[in-house]
Amino acid sequence: MDEYIDIANADGTLTGEKALKSVVHEKGLFHHTAHLWLYTKDAHILLAQRSAKKLICPLLWDVSVAGHIDAGETPVEATVRETKEEIGLTLDATALVNIGVFKCMQSYENGIKDNEFHNTFIAELNVPLEQLTPQETEVEALKLVSFLEFEQLLAHIGKDKHFVPSNKAYYEFVFKAIKIA
Repeated sequence: MDEYIDIANADGTLTGEKALKSVVHEKGLFHHTAHLWLYTKDAHILLAQRSAKKLICPLLWDVSVAGHIDAGETPVEATVRETKEEIGLTLDATALVNIGVFKCMQSYENGIKDNEFHNTFIAELNVPLEQLTPQETEVEALKLVSFLEFEQLLAHIGKDKHFVPSNKAYYEFVFKAIKIA
């Protein structure tokens, strides 16, 4: 879907302008995304496998939920919306814990220039995995991994085809935040 998204400056400040996502990626304009990492009380993290239909990093495992923030939408509103759309989970905004905004600048062989600010939240997953319904165009599969397994996957990032390799420092920061939550 080619929705309108707000344009930002290099420091993340919104400019008041908006453009279609396709134009933003073609021109490499700065923009914001919403990321949600879900974890359980018994020390597991929910990972989403990116759909085979994705233009960027298809079939790699990544954040529980992620998406662009629509024009005029807040990061919290986008996170709640994306969570419902991508995995069928209705979350109350008060469940979200903001752990920061992370600048991620990537260019891909397919011509996409993705200059994003990840507005990142964590929240406890309070339903069984079986109650989640992945959105076919966004999510290929979902799985819970233990904290130990997550650490082992991080240790092998870039050596296997599991995680998005460029995101190691980001994943490590998120993992630290989840462990103390």
